[in-house]
Amino acid sequence: MSGLAEFLVLAGAALAFAGSVGLVRMKTFFERVHPPTMGSTLGTALVLAGSMLHFGTLHEILIGLFMAVTTPISYLLLVAAARRRRRPR
Repeated sequence: MSGLAEFLVLAGAALAFAGSVGLVRMKTFFERVHPPTMGSTLGTALVLAGSMLHFGTLHEILIGLFMAVTTPISYLLLVAAARRRRRPR
C-alpha cells in the first residue's frame, strides 16, 4: 500500500472515531446527531480515496455517492422527527 493511501485510510478512520466519541460526549439529541454525521461523511470519503489509490477501481465512487446522499438525508429525518416530538400538543 502506498504511503498516501495508508495516510488517507488512517485519517478517515480517525475522523469516524472522532464522530463516535462526539456521539458519546454530547448531552442533547441535537448535539449528538451532528458529530457522527460529519465523521461518517468525511471519514468515508477519505477511506474511499485511499481505497481508490490502492486498488485502482472506481466502485468506490458509487459507494461515496450513496453515502453522500443517504447520510445527510437520514440526519435531516432524525432531526425533523425529534423536533416533532418536542413540540407541545
